[in-house]
Amino acid sequence: MSSLLRKHRTAAIVGAAIVVGAGALPFAFNTPAAVASAAEPAGIVAPGGSFAPIVDADKPAVVTVTTTMKATDTSADAGDSPMDEQFRQFFENQGIPFPHQAPQHRDSQRAMALGSGFIISPDGVIVTNNHVIQNATDIKVTLDDGTELPAKLLGADAKSDLAVLKIKAPKPLATIAWGDSDKLKLGDQILAIGNPFGIGTTVTAGIVSARGRDLHSGPYDDFIQIDAPINHGNSGGPLVDREGNVVGINTAIYSPNGGSVGVGFAIPSDQAKEIVAKLEKNGSIDHGYLGVAIQPVTADVANAMGLAQPQGALVANVNDDTPAARAGIKTGDVVTAVGNETVKTPKDLSRLVADLSPGDKRSLTLWRDGKSMDVNVTIGGNDDGKQAANDSGDGKVQPSSQPSLGVGLANLTPDLRQQLNLPRGAEGAVVASVNPDKPAAAAGIQTGDIIVSVNDQPVHSAHDVQTAVAQAGKAGRKSVLLLIERGGDKTFVAVPFSAA
Repeated sequence: MSSLLRKHRTAAIVGAAIVVGAGALPFAFNTPAAVASAAEPAGIVAPGGSFAPIVDADKPAVVTVTTTMKATDTSADAGDSPMDEQFRQFFENQGIPFPHQAPQHRDSQRAMALGSGFIISPDGVIVTNNHVIQNATDIKVTLDDGTELPAKLLGADAKSDLAVLKIKAPKPLATIAWGDSDKLKLGDQILAIGNPFGIGTTVTAGIVSARGRDLHSGPYDDFIQIDAPINHGNSGGPLVDREGNVVGINTAIYSPNGGSVGVGFAIPSDQAKEIVAKLEKNGSIDHGYLGVAIQPVTADVANAMGLAQPQGALVANVNDDTPAARAGIKTGDVVTAVGNETVKTPKDLSRLVADLSPGDKRSLTLWRDGKSMDVNVTIGGNDDGKQAANDSGDGKVQPSSQPSLGVGLANLTPDLRQQLNLPRGAEGAVVASVNPDKPAAAAGIQTGDIIVSVNDQPVHSAHDVQTAVAQAGKAGRKSVLLLIERGGDKTFVAVPFSAA
């Protein structure tokens, strides 16, 4: 059974009716332990287990966001936001199809769509998702009492998928307070409030199913997974805890048919409230930019590089004329810290850099040539436009003399450069054959790959690869680190000797 992650952007169809059948989600509050838990002073749930006190307090602050867009912006393909495309790539890379969104109601001039939001200040500041208002030419907000008001976009940030709106109301508005998402534990009860399919404000209940979900949509992926039913139109609505405070912003669902199957994702409040404050003040966020392609440090990579632990962010490529290049960061470096913050994973580095502002200066700790060193870098701006063998001497394939790798290599001759569509100055050794039973195949090495370096040492021929692999074996290494170029992209691959 395939499942599909869908963003709730333009979730409800305007001008058409949608009926979605969904079973009730029961909660057994009749046990003594459950009743006692529900009646704890820490929450405002009624002793009988009802969520009515929370709903009474929060529902007036939940709004419906209606956007008008040019019809050309909301076709099945053009309507996808940048984050939609990242979600699409994430699942299609795993062989899971990602269908187009449900069509919006539109005529020859415009299209309309619905989302949700919530009020955080009495003067009408509203939080929602960026994908709810993206490409909108007109935004309207409908309050819980039915009052419809025009909204102004104060700021939006595609990388965090957050947006802030402002409305002018004749009187102070009901609000919801931010909660502490870091205190959430698996199994904690939560409520999702929003306007699914445009049918009206709806409340659903569930629990926290998981924390820290990374859906590969950007540097801020740290989603709360919930089983409370949320559907198209819930995007931007609040996820609240038993105290009635916002602990998340409902953003995406994982579904085989576009409807809820009990797997939803919300942006944590502790992350959102800081970004919202910046958007409210400045209207946009200039995220930091370093200019490197990075990958995880596996146990084999750590062993090949002499690292004590498999952690950090391995630099697979340094883009020209970027802050990283100007700071002297090299391909093969492992970033282990940004300032005083430890980098354990590539996600850590992405998040730490994204949180910085262009012009900020930081010291980066690197692992290079078997030792630790520091370099100083001035952070740039991150806009969307940036982010073993024998030498035959004639290009003919020769069997590898290093059976622990299981590859046959050839020199990169002018003819091979032309066949592989490589620039004239490209250097390295071509993988001409791969033994399917050897470690190289298991590590993902493919015919046609170009080995650019071995253990951070550039190679210019098949003989260079052979020599470097032999030296690694003599040094007692259990694996060798290859920098592979494939289709214009460079990736480090660790191939263990012990698997031979």
